[in-house]
Amino acid sequence: MKQPNCCLTIVFPKALEENMIDHLLDHSELACGFTTCEVEGHGQVTVYRSVNEQVRGRARRVKMEVVMDRDDAQILIAHFRESLPSKEIAYWIAPIDEFGRFA
Repeated sequence: MKQPNCCLTIVFPKALEENMIDHLLDHSELACGFTTCEVEGHGQVTVYRSVNEQVRGRARRVKMEVVMDRDDAQILIAHFRESLPSKEIAYWIAPIDEFGRFA
């Protein structure tokens, strides 16, 4: 396994959650684990999927974080772009200085 040196964060509509998770599980050779949590999206380019979201000014989103190798992150992003192209999916890559476990 390669040494993890970045955190790939992907934020997407709640409706895409199962597709995104299935896709990541299909590419376990690139990422051996990940974390997801529900978040709320705000901003001028945010697409609201319901009247409730429009009134509240917040869109239901899921944030996925994957600590992984940077080259593998680029490959994974290319896979996502090809299989799930959407302007509603945002991502960023941040460097990781250290990653480990307590035991």
